[in-house]
Amino acid sequence: MKRRTFAMSMLLPVVLAACGEDSDPEPGPGPGPGPGPEVPPEMVPYYEAMKRAATFMSEKVAYKGGYVWSYLPDLSQSWGEMEAFRTMLWVQPPGTPSMGHAYLDAYHATGDELFYKAAEQVALALVEAQHEAGGWNYIYDFAGEASLKSWYTKIGQNGWRLEEFHHYYGNATFDDAGTAVASQLLLRMYLEKKDERFRGPLEKAIGFVTTAQYPGGGWPQRFPLMSKEEGKPDYTSLVTFNDDVAGENIKFLIMCRMALGQPELLDNIERAMGNFVAMQQPAPQPAWGLQFTLEGEPVGARTYEPTALTTHTTANNIQQLLNFYELTGDEKYIARVPEALDWLDKVKLTPELIELFPDRTHPTYIEIGTDVPLYVHRRGSNVVNGEYYFDKDPEKPIGHYGQARKLDVAAMRERYDALKAKSPEELTAGSPLKTEEPGELPKYFSLREVSLGDLYIGRTMATTPVTEADAQKVVSELNEEGYWPVKLTYITNPPIGPGTAEPYLEDTYATTHVGDLNDTSPYEPSKAPAGYPPVEAPTGITVESFIKNMGTLIAHVAPVQ
Repeated sequence: MKRRTFAMSMLLPVVLAACGEDSDPEPGPGPGPGPGPEVPPEMVPYYEAMKRAATFMSEKVAYKGGYVWSYLPDLSQSWGEMEAFRTMLWVQPPGTPSMGHAYLDAYHATGDELFYKAAEQVALALVEAQHEAGGWNYIYDFAGEASLKSWYTKIGQNGWRLEEFHHYYGNATFDDAGTAVASQLLLRMYLEKKDERFRGPLEKAIGFVTTAQYPGGGWPQRFPLMSKEEGKPDYTSLVTFNDDVAGENIKFLIMCRMALGQPELLDNIERAMGNFVAMQQPAPQPAWGLQFTLEGEPVGARTYEPTALTTHTTANNIQQLLNFYELTGDEKYIARVPEALDWLDKVKLTPELIELFPDRTHPTYIEIGTDVPLYVHRRGSNVVNGEYYFDKDPEKPIGHYGQARKLDVAAMRERYDALKAKSPEELTAGSPLKTEEPGELPKYFSLREVSLGDLYIGRTMATTPVTEADAQKVVSELNEEGYWPVKLTYITNPPIGPGTAEPYLEDTYATTHVGDLNDTSPYEPSKAPAGYPPVEAPTGITVESFIKNMGTLIAHVAPVQ
C-alpha cells in the first residue's frame, strides 16, 4: 500500500520455467522505426536516442505491450514489486501505465508515430488486463489465471512484509495509484485520436470509480467488495486514505469532467471531498488514520498497520483540504485545518526521539485517546512463524515501513494563510470545478506527477528546465543495445517454498527488509541480514530509468506545457 522503490533484482540464478510460467519471451510486435517528421538538425541526436530507446523497450522488453519494473539484460528474470513471471505486467507505478504515459509524451514532443504506436501497444495491453468491473489488480498474467494463482502461491504469499500479495482476491484495487494511472492513460489515448477501442474501457474505468464509491464519498481499497474472512471484515473494504486513494480518484474524475464534458461527475467529486471533512476526528485529536469504518472509526489494516491516527495521512489530508478550498472557495473544507495543524505540532518527536529517528519530525502512529506514539516491531523469520506487534518502545522498530516522518507543518500553515488572504474570485480563478466548459489536459504526464493545480484553466504546467549538457549526458549513457543500464537497487531470494513454523527466537530479522531465505520480499544487498551469502546487485534494465531519461529528452526537444 505504500509506493515502493522501483528497481529490483535477484539473489541467485533461477530457472523461470520452474516457476510455472512460459519461459520463452513473446513480445508483441514493436512499432518499428518508421518515417518521422522533419527534425531540426541540432535535435537529431536527441530524437534518434529517444527512438532507439523506445524501439528497444517496445520490441525487446515489453511482453505483449506490458511491462514490469526491472529486468536482467537477457530478460531471464524480471521484477515488479516482487519477482515476476515473464508473462506478467505490473500496473503499479512505474509499471505498464507509466510507460504508456512516457510514450504518449514523446509523441506529443516529437509528432513521431513510432511513439504513438508504442503507447497504443501499452494501452491495448491494459485493456486486456482490465478487470471486468473496470479497475486493475496490481498485476496481470497473460498466461492466464492458473499461472497467476501459481505466482501467488510460489512468490506472493511468501513475501513476509508484502501482505497485499498474500492472497489472490480476484478483484481490482485502488491501492498504489495503479488503477488511477491506468485510467488516466486510457483517457489520454481516447482523447488523442478518438479511437473507439479505448472508449468502452475508459467508460468502464469511470464506472469502476463511481460504482465503488461509498454513499458517504469514500472508497474501499479493493472492489468489488470481499466477503468476511475468518469472522473479520476484510481490510480492503475499509474507507481508505492510505496512499491517497481518495485524492487520486478525485483527480481522475476531475480530468474526466473537464476533458469529456461530464458534469454529472461533480456529485461524486463533491461527496469525495466532503468525506475528508467527515472523517476528521473530533478534538482533542482532530486527525485522520489510514483507514476508517463506514461509521467513521479509525481502524488498522495490514498487521503492521495498527488502529491509530497517522501523522503523514493527516498532513496529506490537510493539503487536500487546502486544494478543495482552492477549487471551490468553500470554507467548510478548511474550517478545522488549524486544529489539525496544532495537533501535528503537539505530537512531534521529542529531541530524544529525533536522535533515534534523525531527519524526521513526527512519529508515524499515534495512539487514539493518549497522543502517545506507537511503534511496530516484528519477531520470527518468515511469513509462517513471523508476526508483527506494536507497543510504545521506539527501539528496534521495523525497517520496511517508516515509523517516523518528515513533515513541514510551518509550510502548511503558510499555505493556509496565503489562501485565506485571497478573495473568492482570485482563489477559484480557473478552477475546473467552476466551469461547465470542457478543458484540455496537460500535454505531459511523465515529466512529473500531474497535480490538481495543473488542471486549472489557463495554467501552465511548470517543470524543471533541462540544459544541453543534461540532454547530452542522457544520450551518451544510452548503450548500443538501446537501454540505459543501471544497478538494480533490490534483490530477492529465489522462491523455495514456505518457511518453517518452528519459532525463531533471535531478533536477526527484526529490522531488516527480508527474513530468512524462504522470504521472497525484496531487499538491498548492502542491508542483507546476518548470515546471508554475499551478493552484488547486477546491472539491468529498469522502466524507471527509461521514464526518467526519456523525460529529460522530451523536455529538451519540445516546449513543455
